[in-house]
Amino acid sequence: MIEQDTVKLLRECDAGVKMGVDSIEEVLPYVRADALKQRLGTCRDEHEKLNKEIQSQLDRYRDEGKDPNPMVKTMSWVKTSVKLAVNESDKTIADLMTDGCNMGVKSLNRYLNQYKAADEVSKDIAKRLINLEEQLTIDMRGYL
Repeated sequence: MIEQDTVKLLRECDAGVKMGVDSIEEVLPYVRADALKQRLGTCRDEHEKLNKEIQSQLDRYRDEGKDPNPMVKTMSWVKTSVKLAVNESDKTIADLMTDGCNMGVKSLNRYLNQYKAADEVSKDIAKRLINLEEQLTIDMRGYL
């Protein structure tokens, strides 16, 4: 049970971190404020660093991980494209990032509760990813 929950939690973290990186890269070309661009770039780098840890743990279990749900990814892309087409501003980007982070935090907490038997290393990774998302939400407040 421990191994099964561990792998499932790691897969969800893998999908979440990939979704976060994709979302940040999607909006970066539209960012105007240098400070916002720097913060998003730093957050993307932190996500990628965490993804290396996730991949290392998944490799231990000989698991390939999980990509974000294609439907969710498409819906996110459409929402981002439409909102930026209507209002290409840092405020819109901050709003999109806040919504995405909130969804990620909600999902990751749900998976932490669902996969209670996961090992402590995997739980720690999930909690650090949650913290990254929560911190980005806080950092976005000044741009809303």
